[in-house]
Amino acid sequence: MKGVILAGGLGSRLHPLTKVTNKHLLPVFDRPMIYYPIEALVRAGVEDVLVVTGGNSAGDFLKLLGNGRDFGLPTMNYTYQEGEGGIADALRLAKHFARGDDICVILGDNIFERSIRHAVAAYQDQGGGARILLKKVPDPERFGVPILDGDKVVRIEEKPESPQSDFAVVGIYMYDNRVFEIIETLEPSQRGELEITDVNNWYIDQGAMSWSEMEGWWTDAGTFESLLRANQLVASTGANNP
Repeated sequence: MKGVILAGGLGSRLHPLTKVTNKHLLPVFDRPMIYYPIEALVRAGVEDVLVVTGGNSAGDFLKLLGNGRDFGLPTMNYTYQEGEGGIADALRLAKHFARGDDICVILGDNIFERSIRHAVAAYQDQGGGARILLKKVPDPERFGVPILDGDKVVRIEEKPESPQSDFAVVGIYMYDNRVFEIIETLEPSQRGELEITDVNNWYIDQGAMSWSEMEGWWTDAGTFESLLRANQLVASTGANNP
């Protein structure tokens, strides 16, 4: 399995901080935000990692991360997203990197307490398809929300006004190589983006979607409130613990 970290976008919700740097280079407690998804992949046993970035600060990722050896990686891979076309559009850039392998995708502003090794192992055991991670949250309307029938996900709604569960889809996704074919069939949403929720619903329709519940705390860090929360949680408990 290969790892893909999506760290592009303009980070407009964090202006003026992101007027001079990429959101994923901002500090979360004692290290840059981008360190956390890299460390999560490494601790899950993923050693081939691609960072998808964009904007005017893309070169700073190379300065900061170098060849990946500080993380115990044999190398670090990079690609550049032009504009803001959505999560699925950014993921499309990983096709040649994946070279037919399964991939674990992490949104670069997601910070979480516990290791995802168990979820990666569960995906590898299922033999293809897709797997998402879910977490109960107080504000599911901010995220993709699963509609559940027992222990089965039957649909995911993107930022619904009236969520049908208190689970949110965490920004960690595992896919087989069909994901790149699916992305090519997508049409932009009303936001003008290619939505990862549409990718996930395709796998659900095919009966090829599984899920794990995220252990420990989880937060994004894309708003001032959630960035503060991430700093406080990491400072008090750490992140990516076994």
